[in-house]
Amino acid sequence: DGFAMLQVLRADAALAETPVILLTSLQERAHMRIGMTSGADDYITKPFRPGELREATTAQIKRRETRAAAQASAVNAAVVWALEEQNQYFSQLYENRLASEFSERWPSSDGTDSDEKFDNASVLFVDIPPYAGLAEQLSSTELTEVVKKFYGSAGDTVHLFGARHMQFVGEGLLAIFVGSSDTHSVNHGLRAARAAVGLVESGRVVNQYLRSHFPGRNLPPFHVTVALHSGPVTLTVLQDLLRGNTAQLLPVGDAVTLTMLLYKQAHPLQWSVTASATMLRSVVGAVKVGRRTLVQITGRKMPVDAVEILGLV
Repeated sequence: DGFAMLQVLRADAALAETPVILLTSLQERAHMRIGMTSGADDYITKPFRPGELREATTAQIKRRETRAAAQASAVNAAVVWALEEQNQYFSQLYENRLASEFSERWPSSDGTDSDEKFDNASVLFVDIPPYAGLAEQLSSTELTEVVKKFYGSAGDTVHLFGARHMQFVGEGLLAIFVGSSDTHSVNHGLRAARAAVGLVESGRVVNQYLRSHFPGRNLPPFHVTVALHSGPVTLTVLQDLLRGNTAQLLPVGDAVTLTMLLYKQAHPLQWSVTASATMLRSVVGAVKVGRRTLVQITGRKMPVDAVEILGLV
């Protein structure tokens, strides 16, 4: 009978997924339950209308299409997962290879003959505290114009006072001042202090520019903060780690690190120019000083004696 045929059909692997609609005159609920538990997909009792059979057939075809789509989706998901896993594997291989290349090209701790070592140098770091607020309210074109206006003037100022090296660090500018035969009458500490005062003045000029060109925009006041410190500095030559055909100078040493840390920790003081007492010794009598405090530097046991520089004498 139909029930036995259905059991045989479901037992055949090649035909087991074929949808089956039972057409029967048996109307007892027990017979329906037997049909469904035997694996029937639908059950229509006689007599039936052609439209009823057509609807049941259409439903089974749609159900099969839905099942096929779900299986295809599962296969696609598995393929995507496998490709992603493979991508991560090759990315890791690339990173390991790149790290190996970097290690081979990185200069040894002994340095090279082209490195410049200075027993005492003055380090200056200047940054724009309201940069994030300006970036939020100005368009990229407007912000670019403001940044160019300040750092164009800042570069001229730092260069004017004889910086040996300048480079950008994020939105900030790092400058190294060293002793030079061309400026033997003015020590590097005083030249750095003069540059710092000049940078603060440049910040005021840019603030006036913002007020006149963007009235009513409620922009945060433009100002800069400068940190100064003195100590040993090495300008080491680094080859381009990717291309290997160009070189760049990198200032290294505790003086550089401490200047950057001093800037971060002294920023809440809201001093325009913050100098370490170490640096201040080289400019005593040449600068006007304000407040003085001990600044705790993260990661260091001893605080730094910091002094506010108000201007030049």
